[in-house]
Formats: sequence, C-alpha cells, structure tokens
Amino acid sequence: MGAERAKLFGAARRVVIKLGTSTVTGENGELSTSRVEPIVVDRMADIEMALRVTIDSKVQYPAACNAAESLLVHESIAGRFLPLLVSELKKAGVEVRGCAKTVALLGASRIVPATERDWSTEYSDLILSVKIVASAQEAIARIHRYGSGHTEAIVTEDGDTAKRFMDEIDAAGVYHNVSTRFADGFRYGLGAELGVSTNKLHARGPVGLEGLTSYKYKLYGNGHIVAEYANGSRHFKHRPLTGAGRQ
Repeated sequence: MGAERAKLFGAARRVVIKLGTSTVTGENGELSTSRVEPIVVDRMADIEMALRVTIDSKVQYPAACNAAESLLVHESIAGRFLPLLVSELKKAGVEVRGCAKTVALLGASRIVPATERDWSTEYSDLILSVKIVASAQEAIARIHRYGSGHTEAIVTEDGDTAKRFMDEIDAAGVYHNVSTRFADGFRYGLGAELGVSTNKLHARGPVGLEGLTSYKYKLYGNGHIVAEYANGSRHFKHRPLTGAGRQ
C-alpha cells in the first residue's frame, strides 16, 4: 500500500468520526484517531509464530488503526529473528527503521536509522520501527512511554512474562500470541464500529455505577492472524458467552 491510499483512508476515517461525534480529539476524545501499536517479541518467543504475528500486524492492512507501527525485540533472540523478519518485510515492501543495535546487526543498506520521532509515529503505511531491548520489563516501560493505550501485543512461550505483560500494560486491548489486527468491533462480535476508544471514563450526562465501568480486552492465541479470516480460510464463530464475569 502506498502513501496515497493511506492518506485517503485516514481522511475517510476522520470524516466518519466527525459525523459520529463532536467531541473527538487526539488524546481526550471519545474515539482514538492516532496510535502506536507495539509488538514485543520476547526471548522465549516461538520464532515462526513471531514472524506470522508481526507480518500480519504490519502488512495485512497497514492503514488501519490496529496495524502495528513498532516492534520491540529481546536482545537474546534478535540475531535469529530479525534477519528472517526483515527479509519477509522487504518482500512485502516494508521500510524498516531501526535503533543503532538493529542497524549494526542488519546493516545500513537494509535498515533506515530510526530517530526519536519514529518511536511515537503513526505511519499508517508500510513502515515499521524496530528497537532491540534488554528485557521484557524494558519493553513494558517503553510501551508505557510511547504507547497510546490502543492495542499492544507480546509473542512469548513464557507464561510468567505473558501474565506480567497482560496485567501491567494499560491499554484497551492487550494480546498474547495474537495479531494486533484483531482489535476490531466486528471481530469482537460487537457489530460495525466507528473507531476504537482509548478512554476509560466515557459517560456523558448523569452517571450511575454502570457509567463508571470500562473495559480491557485480553486476547490469548496461538499465532492467530487476521489474513486467514480475511481470505476466508477461517471464519469467526460469534456466540454469547455464559458464565463469563468481568475481572
């Protein structure tokens, strides 16, 4: 997808949101119109799964509000994972902007040196920023600094790390081994949507107890990607949940 298509999508999205509400702003409005979804590839990640999840999150529809914009990779797996990932991303036409360690690992001919601005930029295009981190805790800290509270994902086979990530990340959607592209009202079985709210207090007018409640969606998967649902090889099976309570 080129920059022109991304611009058209962004313009259309702004029109829809303007029609649906008069209170939208980038940070304080009812709906979020900008975000930076990071994916964390942990030291205990399954490499094949991490490739599937990252590529789907970035490439399947890069102009969407749930497409990944940044990748945080544990230093102990970076040497095995990043060469494979970048090769696949290049085939898909993705420009990779990396930290100094990423450039040193893969070479300046393949990686564009990232600037500070890249860590908080919503590209809405085939561009991905990559940062090598020393630990899962450093990745969580960077998400707290640069993330927008939209959707964040981790790929790991370490249950303790996954639990810490799912509990500590303050976002509307927190995913384990799942593509960020699942952050969508239709895919959740909620019907059509106009946007994704990153607010917690959303009520307007007189507020009762229900108006003070909010949601955090946790998705657990096994390398699930949206492309398989988009091409019809898999199908959603929405059904009412019985006995499910809020946490």
